[in-house]
Amino acid sequence: MSTFSAAITGIGLVSPAGTGVDANWAHVVDGEPAAGMDPELDELPVRISCRVPGFSPTEAGLRGARQWDRYTAFAIAAAYEALRHAGLDPREWEGSRVAVLIGSGAGGTGTLERQHQTLLADGPADVSPLTLPMGLLNMAAGQLAIELGATGPCLAPCTACASGASAIGIGRDLLRLGAADIVIAGGAEAPVTPLYVSAFARMRALSRNRDPGTASRPFDVARDGFVLGEGAGVMVLESEEHARARGAGVLARAIGYGASADAHHVTSPHPEGSGATLAIRAALADAGITGADIGYVNAHGTSTPMNDRTEAGVIRSAVAPEVPVSSTKGVTGHPLGAAAAIEAAYAALAVRYDLIPPTAGLTDPDPEIDLDLVFKAARPGRVGVALSNSFGFGGQNTALLIAA
Repeated sequence: MSTFSAAITGIGLVSPAGTGVDANWAHVVDGEPAAGMDPELDELPVRISCRVPGFSPTEAGLRGARQWDRYTAFAIAAAYEALRHAGLDPREWEGSRVAVLIGSGAGGTGTLERQHQTLLADGPADVSPLTLPMGLLNMAAGQLAIELGATGPCLAPCTACASGASAIGIGRDLLRLGAADIVIAGGAEAPVTPLYVSAFARMRALSRNRDPGTASRPFDVARDGFVLGEGAGVMVLESEEHARARGAGVLARAIGYGASADAHHVTSPHPEGSGATLAIRAALADAGITGADIGYVNAHGTSTPMNDRTEAGVIRSAVAPEVPVSSTKGVTGHPLGAAAAIEAAYAALAVRYDLIPPTAGLTDPDPEIDLDLVFKAARPGRVGVALSNSFGFGGQNTALLIAA
């Protein structure tokens, strides 16, 4: 199979590291954790979260936001930034050649939880008729397509924490198949809600650290769980030919995608990382390169004991022991289905600027994790090709390869 490169011509980001690509990149390179005490979680077992700071759909100019869940507003704000960067105007394109893929693991959980409370307190007559149009998992993709007049394929991949990468990988395949000229792909999530925080806390997946600055600390010997985050990451993808024909600037290229299933356990990764290894090797084969060609790994790196240790072994065997590795979840926490797209964007920026962001919160690396971990400060140097790993509940794994 011949290799295929999709041009990344636009990126949009709304995350705990800020709103907009410039704010995100500055924050992530600086390596300052975005976690904080969350007053909305005061009565819950875990009170720390990573919220998007100061986000207002109204101030962002999102006209229909009153009929959208927060995760949809994140997706549409990020998409509009990506389109501006790409120099695309929806009023000027052929909508049937534009595909929209926005992945999510939770969808409009805030809407669904609030309306369930209304049902219990006030009865069915008071449940909003907008509950499902706001709450369903496909609605960020659907509302974005409506906003943009994009009448090509519209998909909402749900592969838990790998959802955003699934969207980007499938979007790249649509370009390769000739099913679209422009793909708007990414992930969005707004899961910092009482139910999700309580459920993750009951699973003991969340950090119980009382200090927000050190709660999310991927690969640290004292890590004890992740911090729940939110946000969206969106990319504009085009074939090289389409981007060149319209004179678009190319930020980076998506050159490989791999996906797999652990077929092992609903929440725990395979102890040998076999599924993750399959995904990485599939991405390498797709791109026609080897692990030795990778200059940086943006790790899934959740800050949970088992994930970080398992992923480290996978990176050593499937890529190379000496490759530089960092996890940006030290800054953003874990935005679930949006994480993979946000981190793919960071990988693209690392390639573009030849700068590897550090792992925030990491001060004392786990001696069982024998990797070249980038922490304390960003590391300049030629990146060339970056690998972005994403692994989700259900054993769903993705690997994206981003090149200059």
